[in-house]
Amino acid sequence: MGFADAAMGPASFLSEFYTSFWWIPAAVLAAALAIKLPTIFRLWTDPLLRAVGGLLLLACAVFVFVAPSTIVWVNRVTGVPNISAPWVYSLLTAFCGSCLLLIIAWRDGLSEHSAPTRRATRLVVAAYGGVIVALWVLFALADVPVERTRDLDTYYANTPFMREAILLYLLAHTTAGLVTSKLIWNWIRTDGLDAWLRWGLKFLGVGYALNLAFDAAKLTAVAARWTGNDLDWLSLNVAPALACASAVSIAVGFILPHAGQYLHGRWRIRLAHRRLRPLYRLMRGVHGSGVPLLLRASPELRLTRRETFIRDVLMPLARRTDERLRERSYAAALGLGHPPERARALAAAVVILDAVRAGAEPEHGDGGQGPDTTELLREIGAVSRALRHPDVIREVRARAAAPEDTAAVTE
Repeated sequence: MGFADAAMGPASFLSEFYTSFWWIPAAVLAAALAIKLPTIFRLWTDPLLRAVGGLLLLACAVFVFVAPSTIVWVNRVTGVPNISAPWVYSLLTAFCGSCLLLIIAWRDGLSEHSAPTRRATRLVVAAYGGVIVALWVLFALADVPVERTRDLDTYYANTPFMREAILLYLLAHTTAGLVTSKLIWNWIRTDGLDAWLRWGLKFLGVGYALNLAFDAAKLTAVAARWTGNDLDWLSLNVAPALACASAVSIAVGFILPHAGQYLHGRWRIRLAHRRLRPLYRLMRGVHGSGVPLLLRASPELRLTRRETFIRDVLMPLARRTDERLRERSYAAALGLGHPPERARALAAAVVILDAVRAGAEPEHGDGGQGPDTTELLREIGAVSRALRHPDVIREVRARAAAPEDTAAVTE
């Protein structure tokens, strides 16, 4: 291997990476779109969700049509050499405009329809729509007979009209990247953002920063051709790698707030279901059977069924709890250093266990009412967590025991 071959090693590797793995960002973006599609279809009237779907679809289209094999196919089907160039430039320009519109709408809220938002929307649509029209006009005027699948930007950098088309799409892309990045990083610095949204915006910020690096690499390579120099490796190898990394980061940025909130919600539901297990097992022992198993039940339904079962069994049981024992247990738990909320849960656990052991339903006579069970039925989660610590419950019960209860506690 000669010196020149050795020097081209890294560039050759990047070239092969771009040629073979162009589908990676397209696959990531398609996955992001697939994740969001159910929500988009379910809430089709939400214009913000439709805008996110359209943007991800445009981003997928960019990476599909920028692949060398797709470029060749489009050129062959149409019979026009290099017609893929204005088509890809148009998709990329539309994507840039969509990013700007989405960030403006996302930040300001589509429901407000403020005058500044409407003016910004009209300006973006007019500007980027005009850029797309100009790209096709310039391509029609240019003479670009030699098909170039990867290095068209630098190969035709000095060709009249094609030179202007290349510069136009790069400047439009750079402008969108600068404005979008500024809007995103200003938004990140605002207070009161949801944690998942903040992380999503950070990934978007990184993605658009990489977009700007892509523009810098492309513009540098093109400008070098204008001055008679050759920095094509920036356009051929560095820019595609930056575009891939940018696409992945942007895809993560769009799906993270929604996927994160969804998964967090699922985790909280499953955690709540698991935390109810001690009280559920106790009530199942009282009732004699539990909740029938439904294999296709959603986590929300399983949680609701468990809560309903617990309250149904607990309600008659709670009516025969000893309120004096509850008060003494609450005071005992406070005396042991437990905070009020924890002390209430421990006191409830003590009287529930006491009622389970007692078994028989007391007579209230003369239409007398039993204790108020509202708070107890509302705090079943806290009571269930308290039941996970039987040693603490026994300690509270022993300290709260009345003189006549002492013998029972020590047995």
